[in-house]
Amino acid sequence: MKSDKIKTSIEALPHRALLLSCGLKEEDFALDKPWIGVANSYNNIIPGHIHLNELTKEVMRGIRDAGGVPFEWGVPGVCDGIAMFFEMRLSLPSREHIADNIEIMMLSHSLDGWVGVTNCDKITPGMLMAAGRLNLPAIILTGGPMKANVDEDGQKHHPIEGFGIVGKVKVGAMTEKEASEFLPCMVCEAGSCVGLYTANTMATVTEVLGMSVTQCATTLAVAPEKKKQAYETGKKIVELVKKDIKARDIMTKNAFENAIRLDMAMGGSTNTVLHIPAVAKEAGVDIEVDWFDEISRETPNLCKIIPAGTHEIADIDRAGGIPAVLNRFKDMLKDSPTVNGKTIKEIAAEGKVLDDDVIRPLDNPYMQEGGIAVLKGNIAKSSVIKQTAVGADMMQHSGPAKVFYTEEDLLQAIEDKKIAEGDVVVIVCQGPSQGIPEMLTPTDAIKGANYKRVALLTDGRFSGATTGPCIGHICPEAYKGGAIAAIQDGDIIEIDIPNRKLNIKLSDEEIRERLKKVKLPERKLGGYLGRFSKLVGSVESGAMMDVGDI
Repeated sequence: MKSDKIKTSIEALPHRALLLSCGLKEEDFALDKPWIGVANSYNNIIPGHIHLNELTKEVMRGIRDAGGVPFEWGVPGVCDGIAMFFEMRLSLPSREHIADNIEIMMLSHSLDGWVGVTNCDKITPGMLMAAGRLNLPAIILTGGPMKANVDEDGQKHHPIEGFGIVGKVKVGAMTEKEASEFLPCMVCEAGSCVGLYTANTMATVTEVLGMSVTQCATTLAVAPEKKKQAYETGKKIVELVKKDIKARDIMTKNAFENAIRLDMAMGGSTNTVLHIPAVAKEAGVDIEVDWFDEISRETPNLCKIIPAGTHEIADIDRAGGIPAVLNRFKDMLKDSPTVNGKTIKEIAAEGKVLDDDVIRPLDNPYMQEGGIAVLKGNIAKSSVIKQTAVGADMMQHSGPAKVFYTEEDLLQAIEDKKIAEGDVVVIVCQGPSQGIPEMLTPTDAIKGANYKRVALLTDGRFSGATTGPCIGHICPEAYKGGAIAAIQDGDIIEIDIPNRKLNIKLSDEEIRERLKKVKLPERKLGGYLGRFSKLVGSVESGAMMDVGDI
């Protein structure tokens, strides 16, 4: 094992003294005791993470009981819901920082394997990226979803619905006082947000990749079973180390295809189109954006989970969890191993659907195609939309552009009633070079303002909570010469989701001439975001920092 040199060599005598100073015992240096890292992303500012210390204790207890020695450290996390609108640009870059954090700690201290204790949007993919990069035995424990708050009338409420209230206030449909009075209804317990937003989408992806114990993705954060899963995770990682089963043995090309298919069947967040290729690249697997569209075309949408429907993740768990969803399309799966010791097809075969409305059969889907569509045209080499959250009347749309460079300007336009039904709102200069922030505040403001036929385009990205005809990840981005920078107010934008087209009614020559003259806002970026901006690649490759060959 990697730790053997520190345990035995004379050169490591001072190293052992330092570790004994931390409280290790002589028996912890036995050659049959793996040293296991525990990357704990606990903090008390993210609801999805406030309970992770309790889970980490169970992970470490499981490690000890299985004959390993645990070492814990902290991993940072951004709450997208809190960062949204005010300082969202560091959220996606934090994913790279998290992967680097784990690489630094694992390699610097010669640890044999590790567990990532995580839950929210960028922390889970960052940990998966580290797993692929390091290729050591690893398991990811996702902390579980929160349960919606149920009011006295039986209505479900949760924090993310507050973004829609913003739009109601902006158009005068609700006063600020009324909005504030609604606040207590939206307060929930610990866990990642109740619907199939990015955090829970990535939890389901992690389970199908084979990197977490079965049922981990859907078990509620506050459920007693979650602590049992944490303890089981601790025991399992010791087993993986002793059997020398590494992350890349689990995260195969087949595993990534299965994970995308699950994502399409459930209708998950468009952020997976950023995260799955980035994780795959770290694991030595190449994934192109078109793969999402190809799998989506042949995979029916079987679930309608908040925000696309009314079910919450707790309902998926009650209906049988991820094994039950996999059981619906088990014949479409490609076999791959998991950290559980069973293959994904074995887990799917054992899955049982307990509610045919929450997880529909293949012959009665909510939609014949899966969650995400990839649109192309003279505006974009590629772009993505969550088509399962779009109404039938907006699957094809043509309308005049209204161009904005900031979210604040769009919100002001909504308040001033300068947006009309049929418009296509375009938010420019939000791409990877700007940290590619999420646009949930403007999309939910449009929804909250009760617009029915307003679409939105951006070279930024969307929260998993976004619904409606919202097209993101437009590539190339404006600051890299993308055609989105040429769009002007009044230009006619044509959206055709069934035929996967996104175009502006301009000739190629007109677009080229406009791009020669366009003057984009100058934005000076410093610190970590400045470094990220200089090194980040395109959204098509996962918006990863490209450091070249080392």
